[in-house]
Amino acid sequence: MTDNWWHPTLHGLVVVRDGETVFERYGEGEDETIHHKLGRVTFSADTLHDIRSITKSVVGLLYGIALAEGGVPAPHEPLMAQFPEYSDVTGKDELTVEHALTMTLGLEWNEDVPYTSEANSEVAMELAPDRYRYVLERPVAERPGTRWHYCGGATALVARIVEKGTGQPLRDFARSRLFEPLGIERFEWTGGPDGGVYAASGLRLRPRDLARIGQAVLGKELPWPGTLFERHVTIDADFWYGYQWFLGPSPQRWLGGFGNGGQRLLVFPDSDLVVVTTGGLYNLPIADQQASSELIFGTILPAMAR
Repeated sequence: MTDNWWHPTLHGLVVVRDGETVFERYGEGEDETIHHKLGRVTFSADTLHDIRSITKSVVGLLYGIALAEGGVPAPHEPLMAQFPEYSDVTGKDELTVEHALTMTLGLEWNEDVPYTSEANSEVAMELAPDRYRYVLERPVAERPGTRWHYCGGATALVARIVEKGTGQPLRDFARSRLFEPLGIERFEWTGGPDGGVYAASGLRLRPRDLARIGQAVLGKELPWPGTLFERHVTIDADFWYGYQWFLGPSPQRWLGGFGNGGQRLLVFPDSDLVVVTTGGLYNLPIADQQASSELIFGTILPAMAR
């Protein structure tokens, strides 16, 4: 690949093939965390980067690990039974843990406005005095399981279920049961005033460590069930959702996580390939955040074709 493929908004790129890093490159540009502008940053292999909503896919893995260890309820279990402290919340008896895992809760939720606005439901959730009550009290918009609807609140509920089942804060469980076993020594997880982490978007990792997680998914190195990566919900033609993981077929079968700004973790099982990108296109319309996906599907995959 020649230099003309590099997009100026990219902050990092890691490509791992057959367990070996075949390409790794970093750039520079304006960056930010959820709370702070960082200014212009020169990125390197040791720079932590927001992975934003790829955090959701990591939470899915943590649920899978806890499920394999018998620490959390199975997907078919009733959701409200996991939150007895909100017994005053009514009209949600049909909800199951799987509805949270697959973002099919059927509740009113809007993340179509920028994440800089309190009109965004995820932002409003994290500003609420009690994020879990905020989610569970959302009005019912349709019957649970009817359709997929992007919802960071669903991830927050899954994360809380993991915390309740394991008896550990999510950050600690992630460290001991996911990061340390994979040799990931450095991470940050942004949280709110209540001390709880932002389960939907707060994780910061080095791109090479995010790629390590992708390799673990390929190699089934940790005890998560394969049902995490099965097609549970159809989002659109040739686009599906598992348990906090996206799945697609084009131009070959893949699964992965996507984050605001151009953060991507794509795993291609048939090619034993993992691609990670980080970028700075935060809070733009989805159509304007496609530099990372275009690079992966338009340049990396053809270059890696066997």
